[in-house]
Amino acid sequence: MDKKFKPQNQGEGDHESARRYNQNAEQFKKSGQVDEAAEQAKKALEGPDGATLREAEEQGKKRIAEEDPLLRRPGGGTDKI
Repeated sequence: MDKKFKPQNQGEGDHESARRYNQNAEQFKKSGQVDEAAEQAKKALEGPDGATLREAEEQGKKRIAEEDPLLRRPGGGTDKI
């Protein structure tokens, strides 16, 4: 591994990733493509893949409410994986 590269794990609340996401979301909003993307999403939900897309959304929502299994590890999830 290159000694100059040092990955940074910022943990919960990764500020760098949040900053990049916000910048990209703002750039997309300013691009004028939001309405087109929304229309494409609507068509996808109404099309043959709609049921699969809705099921994937429900599965994602269920995962949000789940507890992180690493929290049950000895040491409260702080030991190395």
